[in-house]
Amino acid sequence: MENLLKGTGVALVTPFVNGEIDFDGLGRIIGHVIDGGVDFIVSLGTTGEATTLTPEECKDVFDFTKEKNNGRVPLVAGMFGGNWTGKVINRFAEYNLEGFDAVMSSSPAYIKPAQEGIFRHYMKIAEASPLPIIIYNVPSRTACNVTAETTLRLAHASDRFIAVKEASGNLVQAMKIMKDRPEGFLVLSGDDQLTLPLIGAGADGVISVIANAFPFEFSSLVRNALEGDYNAARHYNNLLLDVHPWLYADGNPPGIKAAMELLGLCRREVRLPQVPVSDATFNALKSELEALTLKRNG
Repeated sequence: MENLLKGTGVALVTPFVNGEIDFDGLGRIIGHVIDGGVDFIVSLGTTGEATTLTPEECKDVFDFTKEKNNGRVPLVAGMFGGNWTGKVINRFAEYNLEGFDAVMSSSPAYIKPAQEGIFRHYMKIAEASPLPIIIYNVPSRTACNVTAETTLRLAHASDRFIAVKEASGNLVQAMKIMKDRPEGFLVLSGDDQLTLPLIGAGADGVISVIANAFPFEFSSLVRNALEGDYNAARHYNNLLLDVHPWLYADGNPPGIKAAMELLGLCRREVRLPQVPVSDATFNALKSELEALTLKRNG
């Protein structure tokens, strides 16, 4: 199983038109990322605005994504996080996960539990989950870090845990996990800009935002780095380096959706409380994409 989730995963956006899910746009995006070379897809993660969708909409997105993917790449269901353990567990009965290869579960938000609470939360999820689990550590959103010690404790406690998406921004923490992880447990970057150094330290890939827009360039970066060709990896890293900041200047996913509108993939529309990027950010992003095109074709 772990080999299925090495390389470049993409946390798909959910496109909207006039407040409704744009399934034509979602189909274009799925084709775009698969044709661009990504290794697996994460449906309805943070970038997919899962928390703003109704349960019925989530089911429709899952079903549509499975149909469009048609078995071409592995699929991860990304909406199995939450701040109440019982609610997360109940979702396994509410959603049809046939056709998915794993689930991703972010650590509890807002509650700020102790590390023992985080450990017990995940162990309860492991007991209930019909699929392998990717632990998602993103303290910038949850306000609570999952320490290296807790991640390792989980990885050694149950083989249900197959990977961690490590988005703490702490390279030392990630390296501690890589040093003491059990065989087959993957460390995936949760920060696009840190993916190259993380792979250099021993990480196995990424779950990416920018790969929605630039799947070929970002998956080429990751593939070359994993193969040890760091000259080629640095080439692709440098191509995208000045684009990254503008994707987050006004939050995620407004930034990546703005880039995708500029590329003709979908509209930049998001659901409240998110709002589209400012005109200043949009124009700066447009300039960076034009410069990237010149570099790519130069």
